[in-house]
Amino acid sequence: MSRFVLLKVLLGPLLKLLLRPRVEGLERIPATGPVILAGNHLTFIDSVILPLVCDRQVFFIGKDEYVKGRSLKGRLMAWFFTAVGMIPVDRDGGRGGVAALMTGRRVLERGDVFGIYPEGTRSPDGRLYRGRTGIARLTLMTGAPVVPFAMIGTDRVQPGGRGLPRLGGGRRITVRFGQPLDFSRYDGMDRDRYVLRAVTDEVMTEVMRLSGQEYVDMYATKARAA
Repeated sequence: MSRFVLLKVLLGPLLKLLLRPRVEGLERIPATGPVILAGNHLTFIDSVILPLVCDRQVFFIGKDEYVKGRSLKGRLMAWFFTAVGMIPVDRDGGRGGVAALMTGRRVLERGDVFGIYPEGTRSPDGRLYRGRTGIARLTLMTGAPVVPFAMIGTDRVQPGGRGLPRLGGGRRITVRFGQPLDFSRYDGMDRDRYVLRAVTDEVMTEVMRLSGQEYVDMYATKARAA
């Protein structure tokens, strides 16, 4: 039994009991072949909930600091995050974006599911921010369809992305998946910046429709720094 299957068996029922997530449109994720899951990012537990509600294992990029701890807690965290599908990458260096892109490409070229938050970081205020074009490069380089998704209510369960989730109090999480998006009409145009922006904006429009968030035409990193 793989570590991912073991986690699903152990934590799946617990997740349903404690957080009671409502999952909509799960059948829209293709059962086989490469798929990109692209959605909004509200809080830390998004990356815990998404893999556990999907039938297929979802691989995604995470900070390498999550797997560097040498204490018992650090080792347990490393085991958990790599088990759910996190691939540690040093994203602080100058080539962090390239490393993340190439990692996603390898995942897709072997026929797996790759999860990505096009905003690049957590929303600072619950609104949806402008997407970065890495998502467009991935779908155009690999031909993988994009399934947009929305995390709804996770920021109320874990405000600020820190600390233990707040259970009860009428808080409810919804994970909503949209129809797959096919961008094969742009085949061979992965270096055209106008095409990359058009593809990215189409994905973000679908995420906005699914999440109901207010859209801000600004990068989230710039909003955080303001």
